[in-house]
Amino acid sequence: MLTVIAKVAGLALTVACCWLASRSRNNLSLLLIWGAPLLTFPISFCGRRVLDAGPATKERAERVNIAVHYAMGIALGCGIFPAVVRVRQWPGPIVPLPQPIGYALFLITGFVMFLTVINLAIRGLGAPFAIKLSSRLAADWMYAWTRNPMLLCALAWFLSMGLWYRSLWFVVWVAAILAPGWIWFIPEYEERELEIRFGPGYPEYKARTPLLWPRRPRMPGYSHEPLRVVPGRS
Repeated sequence: MLTVIAKVAGLALTVACCWLASRSRNNLSLLLIWGAPLLTFPISFCGRRVLDAGPATKERAERVNIAVHYAMGIALGCGIFPAVVRVRQWPGPIVPLPQPIGYALFLITGFVMFLTVINLAIRGLGAPFAIKLSSRLAADWMYAWTRNPMLLCALAWFLSMGLWYRSLWFVVWVAAILAPGWIWFIPEYEERELEIRFGPGYPEYKARTPLLWPRRPRMPGYSHEPLRVVPGRS
């Protein structure tokens, strides 16, 4: 019951912070856009230290996850929301790409990102961030090509948004400010948490599947065969 309350409270706090950030003005808006996503580095570092400081149990990992994932949501959201508002008002220096091409890429990457959410929901019985932690290891379909298809598609979607608005500063912001900390979070914190929750199954999956950039699955038929998970650790 306490876990459910913490999830609801964390989600409400995250939404409130992102909404307030989207309404920020002038210097505060710029500070959030260029500074808030960088908080993902200390959040990842501290989350890993807390995770390793206690017993490696599934229950404890889930409790730590609530705080870490919502802290990440606030840090990323407080940068993303005002950035989206600002790029619509002022795209700045223009990217020399026809706007219809950027819009098409925006729609395509958005649709593929939606498919990754469906993939996680069906094969992992989970939802993004700490809304619903995966009950089993999603390791097939899109997750057979890369361990983080949702992150890859999200970054591609934001880059496509910048191309749609033809905004050079937004494209640079995604590549230099938003992406690095978000990507670093995976090996620094999330992979250790997944090892705790899924046991030996995760290192086996990790050894044959790239972190981010897709690669054809090494094992024939692998994309149709879920990994075996140790009983009591799923």
